Amino acid sequence: MSRVIRAALFQTAWTGDKESMIRVHEQAVRDAAAQGAQVLCFQELFYGPYFCQVQDKAFYEYAEAVPEGPTVQRFQALAAELGIVLILPMYEEEQPGVLYNTAAVIDADGSYLGKYRKTHIPQVQGFWEKFYFRPGNSGWPVFDTAVGRIGVYICYDRHFPEGWRALGLAGAEIVFNPSATSRGLSGYLWQLEQPAAAVANEYFVGAINRVGVEELGDNDFYGTTYFVDPEAKFVGEVASDKETELVVRDLDMDTLREVRDRWQFYRDRVPGAYDPLTAP
Repeated sequence: MSRVIRAALFQTAWTGDKESMIRVHEQAVRDAAAQGAQVLCFQELFYGPYFCQVQDKAFYEYAEAVPEGPTVQRFQALAAELGIVLILPMYEEEQPGVLYNTAAVIDADGSYLGKYRKTHIPQVQGFWEKFYFRPGNSGWPVFDTAVGRIGVYICYDRHFPEGWRALGLAGAEIVFNPSATSRGLSGYLWQLEQPAAAVANEYFVGAINRVGVEELGDNDFYGTTYFVDPEAKFVGEVASDKETELVVRDLDMDTLREVRDRWQFYRDRVPGAYDPLTAP
């Protein structure tokens, strides 16, 4: 029998406050579980606006401890109730003044498995992230979950091939890329980079983007969330570019072995030849 994982992604617009945003995502978890989803990933900084359109220290208040904070604990209880793996991209405070763009990973029994901290931090118009986040120091963890081996790469990270490959070398079968990316800036890359990464590294990628224009700026987040397989084929339809949408797809994990046996990219690597790539 083939091994199939029913996986989900959730894109939505900012509701106007943190509590209502969390409730929208709690309902998305219930809806995904009702459709048989075994794993669900939210968008980047899921319970807030994309506040990096401005530089304002007031938004530091959105940061929480991970995993000790209330949001992680709230979703741990929900994951255990419904038996679903959850990836929670959120604003993390390690200590006052030490803040990260982080994804917490919760297993289907509600246990906290660990975190990935966004490594590559942009500082360009409309994406003033260095004001809010330190570069991540988590490395490239791959999490053993109830549905298999999962990795996370966050938004701007996707422009850097090294982390994609590190996740593949560590055994990732699905890599989730929660994002907040806007129309007119990255549209020509959105359906290019993640499929290319899926092919080059021979795993599934789930790409999640929020939707809508928020009151903090004119960034128009264009959704179009999707799953892509290691042959660069979209799994089902790409989501709306304007509306809230829960994407639930069946991922045939046997495809991984078929593709890896065909191409042997990992066998044919020549690590000793890549030393100059790590030079400053």
